[in-house]
Amino acid sequence: MNDKCEFYQDPQKLWRWRRIASNGKIVGSSSQGYVNKSDCIDNARRNGYNG
Repeated sequence: MNDKCEFYQDPQKLWRWRRIASNGKIVGSSSQGYVNKSDCIDNARRNGYNG
C-alpha cells in the first residue's frame, strides 16, 4: 500500500488526518478534530497509519 497520511489543522484549529491513496483520492479521514496533534496521530495509527 502506497497510501500517505496528511495531518492538518481545520478552521477551528483542531488537528485532523486524512489518508490519500497513490491515485490522489482521499480514502480515509478523522471523524473528529483533536486539540493535541499527538492525539490525532494516535487515532490515525488505530486506523492504519504506520508512521
